[in-house]
Amino acid sequence: MTTQLKIVSDALASAEWISRALSQSGYKADFTLESLKQVDRFFEEQAENGQPKAGGLLSQQLGARLFAIGAYVGEVIRRQNSGEWQGDDNDTHAEINVAVRLKTGTILWPVQRVMKRFKNGAEDGIWIYGVTASAPGMKQ
Repeated sequence: MTTQLKIVSDALASAEWISRALSQSGYKADFTLESLKQVDRFFEEQAENGQPKAGGLLSQQLGARLFAIGAYVGEVIRRQNSGEWQGDDNDTHAEINVAVRLKTGTILWPVQRVMKRFKNGAEDGIWIYGVTASAPGMKQ
């Protein structure tokens, strides 16, 4: 029996936590592909020009919350595509580099995508990221 990497355990726990937190804040975060539209809505409402809105849900613990949202996005895509989490506990940037490998062999870095969504806005949308990753025969 292999033990789960700490970064993978952290990602899974964070995905569950942020799902509950988002749901309590009025966003439907039920691990469906459709729920990624709610993640985009969250960023539209909570961030502007790469900055958290004052007093908003990203105004405190920004790094931890971006990691958790990235973990949620990764877990949605992983479940949709029968993928698996990958990471390296020895990586000093493990939280940013944690990845999801899909059964097609495609590797995605959902935390990096969430960071781009936060910084760049709608041009790096989360829903389209999930839909594209889930498209049959998709290979990056």
